[in-house]
Amino acid sequence: MDQEENWDSPSDTLYQPQQQYRKPLTANPNDLLMDIDSKFAGKIIGKGGVVIKGLKKESGAFITVLDSDTYGLKIVKISGNQNAKEHAQRLINDIIDANDPEKIVLKLKEESDMKLSEPVQSTFNWDELMKEEAENLKKRLAALPSIIKDFYKEHPEVTMMTDQEVEDFRLTKNNIMIKYIDENNLKPIPKPVLKFSHAFADYPEIMNEIQKQNFEIPSPVQCQAWPVIMSGHDLIAIAQTGTGKTLAFLLPAFIHIDFQPTPRSERKGPSILVLAPTRELVLQIESEVKKYSYKGIKAMSIYGGASSGKQKECLRNGVEIVIATPGRLNDFVGSGAIDLSDVTFLILDEADRMLDLGFEPQIRVSLLRVRPDRQTVMTSATWPPGVKRLAKSYTTNPIQVMVGSLDLTTVNTVKQDILIMEEEEKETWLDDFLRKCSKDDKIIIFVNRKVTVDQLSSDLCMKGFIVESIHGGREQSDREMALDCLRNGEVNILIATDVASRGIDINDITVVINYDFTKDIEEYVHRVGRTGRAGKTGLAITLMTRRDWGKAKELVEVMEKSGQNVPQELQDMATRFEAKKDRERAEGGDRPFRGGRGSGRGYSRGDGGFSGSRRNNY
Repeated sequence: MDQEENWDSPSDTLYQPQQQYRKPLTANPNDLLMDIDSKFAGKIIGKGGVVIKGLKKESGAFITVLDSDTYGLKIVKISGNQNAKEHAQRLINDIIDANDPEKIVLKLKEESDMKLSEPVQSTFNWDELMKEEAENLKKRLAALPSIIKDFYKEHPEVTMMTDQEVEDFRLTKNNIMIKYIDENNLKPIPKPVLKFSHAFADYPEIMNEIQKQNFEIPSPVQCQAWPVIMSGHDLIAIAQTGTGKTLAFLLPAFIHIDFQPTPRSERKGPSILVLAPTRELVLQIESEVKKYSYKGIKAMSIYGGASSGKQKECLRNGVEIVIATPGRLNDFVGSGAIDLSDVTFLILDEADRMLDLGFEPQIRVSLLRVRPDRQTVMTSATWPPGVKRLAKSYTTNPIQVMVGSLDLTTVNTVKQDILIMEEEEKETWLDDFLRKCSKDDKIIIFVNRKVTVDQLSSDLCMKGFIVESIHGGREQSDREMALDCLRNGEVNILIATDVASRGIDINDITVVINYDFTKDIEEYVHRVGRTGRAGKTGLAITLMTRRDWGKAKELVEVMEKSGQNVPQELQDMATRFEAKKDRERAEGGDRPFRGGRGSGRGYSRGDGGFSGSRRNNY
């Protein structure tokens, strides 16, 4: 089951890490209790409760994770009818199996008849597994043809650039920073290219495809990524969404496919594998590939929620590029529906998001089938420890290209307006705003819950607006149709949950409205990033209420970093929340403070909050 953004509200699990049970748990005799190792509890809950919410939705059972009075164990309590409880138990066991290294190794041994030199140790170490599997694969690689990675010839105009000119150019291109991850590596780093012909002068078919798209100049990440990738290096590209990362790996991938020693007709499976976190991003990348008709190269997408039979049939007919979500790919690898032994170019797109969604076990298992001497490209908007760990495991002597800052920030091409109002005032404000918009505007309205999407869509339709909507509960075909309608102009208003906040590449979005404030500041950045793309300007309007004051401080920081005008009322909100939090800590010791929705500790007039006019008039 793909762990995608299909559930939109935090879990109502009773999991509380601070709680300790000193007496045996008492429960309804009809409840099903499962003892699990504590290390699996986080995987069952998921970030923000997304996984346990999905388990509850799929099984129909009520599931809670509680502390046990036995060290190292947790208790999963499952309530509901018998079928629902059994279904939930099977789903939980599947998650445990997918995250239990010993079971993973046993499964691999059964499927591929691989012999491990030593039995699995009780204290498991991923690095040891990867090293051992690499040794086993090397034996099989001896019979495989070699692969070619270096297709780059530095253009004379690039060669003539002095070190100072290179440094100045990188600075002007949003401060491109480049280095080897291994700081002891002193090998030369490729210089950036200034125009398309610098990278692809020797590949006229690629240049023809670029000219068809009417591109003018490469984006900053493309300027530096192309010479790195085409020289055969592994690459880690750190840049915000909307900066051209897809094309940065796609054009070199075409060349890589075309010039391998083994003819395309003799390869048993795809040559290029792209892993991405969500269905929408997978489809977006597939759509991008299909814009180009380079030598008949075929691509297909593999993702949950669509017919696996049709996807398998496409694979049997032969494709060069597979774009997949980790969950569905793992299913196909396990059933033998896809052969990854000829993959020589691997892309892990939005690696940070894949880790956030809990896909690391599926990624690790599937990639054991990819030859270890392939070329690897990773892209990410951030550089957290999990991404660093993934990079260490799956890249060889990589070069890191970072565009902009590692700090969480929005692009400066988007004007951000913050309007503070009561919840019941939002509907009237939205109605007034939409009626003032131009027919040429394209607007995404973000909300936090699926039910809000449906209600708001219905209300706006009743008022005469033409809208489309997407959320995780809609059929995939409906989600694709909604995005297509926005792209081609059939509708100019899309209402969506955060399923649309990443990877949706529609360059002419003019306005983003945060009707509900985001669950975390990272999603705020990604929502805002849907506009102001490809060098265009955009407007992001955020409607805040008193229950959102716990996010005010982080919002102020993000706005300041991108040079936005921060309203004084927002700064006051942030100050008062921090003061309130300090008082709570002083009164209650170290108990966690929970401001915001449902806490009963919102931003109140008694705290010196709202009085008189509370919002800007837009």
